[in-house]
Amino acid sequence: MRLAREKELDLVVIAEKASPPVAKILDFNKYLYEERKKASAAKAKAKKSELKEFVFGPTIDAGDLNNRIQRARGFLEDGNRVKVTVKMKGREGEHPEVALERINKFTQELKDIARTEAEPKRHGNMINVTFVKL
Repeated sequence: MRLAREKELDLVVIAEKASPPVAKILDFNKYLYEERKKASAAKAKAKKSELKEFVFGPTIDAGDLNNRIQRARGFLEDGNRVKVTVKMKGREGEHPEVALERINKFTQELKDIARTEAEPKRHGNMINVTFVKL
């Protein structure tokens, strides 16, 4: 404690239960600043999950649908969430089962890598569902 007072620094106990207790002489405010800086840098490097969205009609061709499924698989492997929206125009809205078939195909193809957050929901002329990685 005498050395800490002479250097005008703080005496910080590191390991209280050790025998003898371990203490360190340092500037405590500088120590706290460096810890906050480290935490901030770690937070900045953390990848944030994004929401990727695919929008298509219920009459999409099988090849195009498979292409979207493969791209969705890549996005999910990168840690992103994927939202699939089937947009129905005009009389397509009278047959939502066609749109649900497309969404079910998506679900079947991605079931090994992802799950749906909720059941497909219809909002007016659109049906959508969101996938998250398992």
